Parts: sequence; structure tokens; C-alpha cells
Amino acid sequence: MSTQASNNFVNVGERTNVTGSAKFRKLIKDGDYATALDVARQQVENGAQIIDVNMDEGLLDSAEAMETFLKLAATEPDIARVPVMIDSSKFDVIETGLKWVQGKCIVNSISMKEGEDQFREQARICQSYGAAVVVMAFDEVGQADTADRKYEICERAYKILVDEVGFAPEDIIFDPNIFAVATGIEEHNNYAVDFIEATKRIRENLPGCHVSGGLSNISFSFRGNEPVRQAMHSVFLYHAIPAGLDMAIVNAGQLEIYDEIDPKLRDLVEDVILNRRDDATERLLEAAEGYRGDGSKKEKVDAEWRSRSVEERLKHALVKGITEHIIDDTEEMRLKSERPLHVIEGPLMDGMNVVGDLFGAGKMFLPQVVKSARVMKKAVGHLFPYMEKEREEMGLADEPAGKIVMATVKGDVHDIGKNIVGVVLQCNGYDVVDLGVMVPPDKILETARKEKADVIGLSGLITPSLDEMVIVASEMQREGFDLPLMIGGATTSPAHTAVKIEPAYNRAPIIHVHDASRAVGVVSKLLSDKREAFWEETREKFEKIRVTRARNRNAKTRLPLEKAREKAFDPDKDGYTPVKPKQMGVTAIEDVRLKDLEPYLDWTPFFMSWDMKGTYPKIFDDPNRGQAARELFEDGQKMLRQMVDEDWLHPKGVVGLWPAQRVGDDIEVFADEDRKAVAGKFHGLRQQSEKSGDRPYLTICDFVSETQPDYVGGFAVTAGTDEDDIIARFKADKDDYSEIMFKALADRFAEAFAEYLHERVRKEIWGYAPEESLTTEQLIGENYAGIRPAAGYPAQPDHTEKDVLFELLQATQHTGIALTESRAMNPPASVAGLYFAHPESAYFAVGRIAKDQVEDYAARKGWSLEEAERHLAPILGYDPDSQKADVMDAAE
Repeated sequence: MSTQASNNFVNVGERTNVTGSAKFRKLIKDGDYATALDVARQQVENGAQIIDVNMDEGLLDSAEAMETFLKLAATEPDIARVPVMIDSSKFDVIETGLKWVQGKCIVNSISMKEGEDQFREQARICQSYGAAVVVMAFDEVGQADTADRKYEICERAYKILVDEVGFAPEDIIFDPNIFAVATGIEEHNNYAVDFIEATKRIRENLPGCHVSGGLSNISFSFRGNEPVRQAMHSVFLYHAIPAGLDMAIVNAGQLEIYDEIDPKLRDLVEDVILNRRDDATERLLEAAEGYRGDGSKKEKVDAEWRSRSVEERLKHALVKGITEHIIDDTEEMRLKSERPLHVIEGPLMDGMNVVGDLFGAGKMFLPQVVKSARVMKKAVGHLFPYMEKEREEMGLADEPAGKIVMATVKGDVHDIGKNIVGVVLQCNGYDVVDLGVMVPPDKILETARKEKADVIGLSGLITPSLDEMVIVASEMQREGFDLPLMIGGATTSPAHTAVKIEPAYNRAPIIHVHDASRAVGVVSKLLSDKREAFWEETREKFEKIRVTRARNRNAKTRLPLEKAREKAFDPDKDGYTPVKPKQMGVTAIEDVRLKDLEPYLDWTPFFMSWDMKGTYPKIFDDPNRGQAARELFEDGQKMLRQMVDEDWLHPKGVVGLWPAQRVGDDIEVFADEDRKAVAGKFHGLRQQSEKSGDRPYLTICDFVSETQPDYVGGFAVTAGTDEDDIIARFKADKDDYSEIMFKALADRFAEAFAEYLHERVRKEIWGYAPEESLTTEQLIGENYAGIRPAAGYPAQPDHTEKDVLFELLQATQHTGIALTESRAMNPPASVAGLYFAHPESAYFAVGRIAKDQVEDYAARKGWSLEEAERHLAPILGYDPDSQKADVMDAAE
């Protein structure tokens, strides 16, 4: 499997399908949608980049089930961040899904089995919703089984869709039918080969389209024998992806690594998949029983590696991330070499090349790569004085592969992802100048000139950082720069890059980099003779995004604000009476140590910060990531013990509980219980995307009563203000791995503090749930009454609401947390938000809003319309320039 093909392959999660998952089917039939959502969430955590949702079951109202599930999924940020594939054999169910899915989706599927007229009609309906389509290789005669039939049908469908209907080729996904092999029927033996050959012809002759398939079909003959099925899936992908298969419906958590399949089993499976022997099926059947159960073989640790040659020891240390002997081995190699540089160019780079190959092939993961980089840095650090002395004596100059200036933009303090990208680039021979966080545009550009940079990289986590990136790009244009610009970070997207950043800077390539695994490939293209072709290809993609967004305008209707307000949630229904807090006003929390927070740690996000998707502790059983996850967790536990035992950080927090009243879409906070002096006001944003039935259109302010005395709370917590000193210590030791590990753990402690404090508030300080008794798992699962939404998140996307909260709490004085001009919190390991006690309060996403609400919000905040549009840019449901309705693009 080629690295490029592997990295670009899209996993479509298959477990949210009632026809393919007995567990999911039972949950849906029982109406247990909350647990069904967990299935979807697990698919995303296990690496699914799209989730396939199918409700086709005889005893279900499939359309109703589809509507209910998609509505609920849209409110779950962990699920809603990936597109949905609406999967049904009934087109009325597909239409229902199209009405309720959020953002751009994929329809699975349409075909020509009922003739071309119906095919055109269904395609136009899908196109009107802005959806991509899966097109089955199925016509009036039947499903295609041979390579010729598969290609013939797909070519005919392509011409109809592109030439007649006007479909964008990139929105067409052909499914040339993956059929079962090794069935015992001779006619089936070539099915995998036929699929691979058809895929190759489709991708070569039908430009722009994609190819997908249902992977589990290939191994249907071996139901119940998971090791054999997983081996068949991996071998099939190994050959089909280079041929052009770029997505497939898979169980994202169960794919075996091709090189780690037992060689005997792999050969037997390969004979079946490639139809290399007449007796291939019989031979695999004979051997299959021996692989039932686990079937995997763990790599044995070579305890004798210290007895190898120094070259082999250095390579082993790099690949395994072992630092214990690296200085001694590097010195031994230096004394053996003619020049210290030869140590780097020889065994050290040999080792790092192995690391790069394994990472690119998906056989190493980011934590392991960062550990390898730590070993490399220590070795180079030992050699550096000798190389400096040699350069001075001989006038030598050693040039890196290229120089990249990277920075987290002004107003933002988050840099774990940027640091990982920097380490990965350094591992591949690039010189990285990391300017750190909160870097203004003039410093970025000044450094780029001074360092003679080849590329500039910008990173940011919070939404205001998007505006800062546009400013940097505009300044690069104004000052005549011609350096490529890389964009990355959690809030960035191809759509924002295409719509906002690229128009501001057109003198050189602008590339959105999705994650660390793509950075090396992007930089190598930007610094090679492929730069112009790469730039042109990227510009075409950006233009297609802009065209698609323009085509999708007015695709969603939004309720006028006044109508939405009429359908607000009523907190006073069912006789609810607000509970008066036991401890009113502001309370500083200074009696907490790290050991108190340890039981509240949620480890799943810890792995995600290292780009390892999976749920703790299930990630340890992942066939691909499991071993790496266990090693990372062990390292995390070691540092955790030090942090706790030695009190590396000193947590601080503050809680405020105040009398409050809802006034329209705002919450007025009073200085005391006489409710005469208004101490502050929180502003709400209300949902406007149309809903069915009597479901309320929510704003966070709805959870506070308008008619009876009520209360609201706020909090701010930090793991400690000691972060910088500890980070400096790791930087001085050239220990990126420990630096990133510490930041990841500090973030976990901050979130644990928020969880711990919320429990104290519910049981003691506010006291509305004094008898609450929950396990750690239940706390992490938020199985309690009340919520703590934060500004900048889906329920209130406006970061400026932190200003009011911090003023009411006197947060900086009590905790040391400061807000940047973009309202990021510093130190980064900090959390702040509001408290609502209403038993029906729930997290939700405001979604896109119409212009009438933006105007209303601007008036309530005392802003101009332009200022409101700038602060609310990520959720605007219209283009401020054209004043036309807009919808979220799939790339967002």
C-alpha cells in the first residue's frame, strides 16, 4: 500500500447500520438512541471519517428512525464533526435524511436499476440539497460482476451526472460492488480482481470521481472468524487502494496492519484475493480454523540489542525512542567517523528514515515519532559543539532541507498540535523556527525575512485566530512576500482557507494542513519542482469549494428570530422551582492539589491530543494503535506520578453564584438578592434552523426563569500558573516528548478540576443535588443535572462573553488566568464557563443564524453590524457581502 494512498484513504464507519450491526439494530428498535449515539461516537473515535447511517429494517419506521437519529447526532459535537452517509434502499428515507442532516452529506445510493429517467430525477434531488452521491454499478440488467460491466455502467452514469445533470465530478462516488470471494463457487473467484481492475479504469478515465465499497462483503464466507476476516480486509485494501479505491465502509477499529499479518495467513489470503491458485479457497478453508481467537503475534523485545554494532544500536534507539545510552553511543560513533556530520548523515538519518517510513505507512504513531525525535535531538545536541568547531576551522556550511517559520497567531496560546508538526518536520531534516504563541503578524514576517524562511506556518485553536490568519495573509500580500503559507489548527478548515485566506494572498501557495501526518508531504511538494502543479491543484480545489458554497446558498431555511423566540424552551413548565444557592457570591478555591483531581481525569482526550483516536481503555485493544497507546499511557502515568507527588502545578479556581433573571435572550445578573443592581449581563444566541414538531429553539438563557427568582453560576479554573517554568526545563533539555506530554497532562488536570468543582457546586456550594453519588465514569459521561457551557463553544460561540464572566468572578485576581485580546485563556491549561442548575438544561449547538438575529445581537451588545459579523463569523447563515443565505460546507 503506498503511503500517499494510505494517507488519503477515507474510512466510512459501518456500525451505525441496522442491517450490519445486531447491537445497533437492537438499540434503535428499543428506542435507546442515547446508546446508539455512543456507537456513532466510538466509530469516530476509532478513526471513521464518515459515518454510514442505515435504518432499513422491516419492523422499523425507517424514515422516522433516520430523522430522530440524525437530529440527535447533530447536537453531539464528537459525532457532528464528521459528515454523514445517508444509507437506504428506499429513496423516501434518503429524502428524509437529506432534510435533517447537518452540513454536506453523502447519499448511499442511487443507481440506474430503474432506468435513466429515475436516476436523473433522484440525482437532481440530491444535488438540490448539496449532497454527494454513491452510484452503484447497477443498471436495468442487474448488478455488475465483471470488470467490463462495472466500468461500462459507471462510465454511462458519469456522463449523465456530469454532462446532463451538472454534477461536480468530486461529488460522485462509484461503488463497483465488492462481492464475497472464497465461497466455493468458481464464478466468484475473480470478484476481488474484477473490482480492483474496474476501480483502476474508473479512476483513470472518469476524472475527479471517487470509488468506494462495502469492505465486509469480501470476507462474508468467513463469518465468525475475525482474524481471517481482518486479514482479508487488509490484503484487499493493500491492493485496491493503489488502484484508486479512496474510501470504503469499514469497521474503523478493526483493520489489521498488512505487514503484521501472520505471513502464512497473508499468503493464503492473497492467493484468494488475487485469484492466484485454483485451490486457493480450499487451502484457506483448511487453515482458517487455526486462526480463530486472537491470532495476533506480539513483537518480542530484543534484550540483546546492546551487543550490536554502534550503527545498529543508534538506529534501534531512534526507532524505539530509547534515550538511555544515546550520548555514549553517539560519542562512540563520532570517534569512529571522519566528521561529526557523518554521524547525522549516516546512522542517525538511517534511523529517522525508518521512522518516517513507518509513520507514513501508518505503522508508527505520533507519540512514538516524538519520542524518536527526542533521541535525535539529544544526539544532535551532543554533536553540535563539535560541528560548530569544525565549521569555524574549515569554513563549512551545512544547509537543511528547508526552513519553516511556525507560529501560533496573536491572541492564541495553544500550541500542542503545532509543536507536534514541528517535531515531525525536524525528523525529516527541516529546520523549524518556532516562534511560540501569541505572535503578532509583524514578528512572523520579520522573522521569516531574517531567517530566510522557505515556508511560513500558522496555527490556531480558537475561532478569533481565523481572523488573525487573514490579517497575516493580507500583510504578506501587501509587503510582497512570495513564500508558501501553511494553515493548521482545530478551527481551521479547507473552506475557511478557500473563502477567507486565499483571496487575501495570491502570490504563493496557501495550503490547509489537516494534521501532522500531512505536513512533511506538503512541505516537500512546496520546496520541490512540483510546487506549481501542487499549487494549481490546490487552487482548483479551493475554487470548487467556493463554487459549491455559492451553489448551496439558500439550501437551508431559518425561522425568523421572533418566531424562534415564540418557540423558546419554558423553564417553568412542570412546576419547576429554582434552588437558591447555599453560598452566594464569589468563592475562591485554593484548597485543591493535583492528587485531589486525579480521580476525575478523563483519558480519552489525552490520546486524542497525540492524534490517537480511540476511547480509553478500549484503545488498548485496537489492533493498530493498541501497543503504541499502552506505551504512551505508561509514559503518561510516570510523569503523572511525578506531577502529583512533587506538586508540579498548584491548581486555583473561583466560583460565582448570583441571583439572575432571563430578560428576552439575555440573562441579567444581580449584585445581591434584592435584585435591584444589575452586576452584569450574559447574552444568548438562539437556534434558527428549522425544526419539525414542537421542539424548542434554544438559547442558553432559556434555562433561567423569566417569571420567578432564579440563579446562575460561573467558574474559572486552571491547573496552575507554573507551566512556563516546567516547559522551559524540557526545552533546555531538548525534550519535545516530555514537553508535549506535560502540556497534555496539564490540560487533563484543568478539565478534571472543572469536573471536580462542578461536583462540589452541585452538592455543596449551590447544593441543588446534595445526595448525588456518581462514579467517575458517570461524571465523565455527565450523568448529572445541570450543565457548564463555555463561551466559544456551540451553545454560545461568542468568545467575548468571557469578558463579563471574568469581571464578575474577578477571575484574574483569584486564579492568575488572563484573557488575551482574542479571549484565549493563559495559561492554556484553564477552563471557564457558566453553571445552570435546571434539570432539563442540556448542551446544544446554536448552528447557523440569520441576519435578523445578528442585527439584534449587535444592538444588545452595543456593537456595529460589522463588528457582530466579525465576532460571529463562524455561525453566520449568510454571506455578509452578498446578504444571501449560506450553509455549512462539508469541509467545515
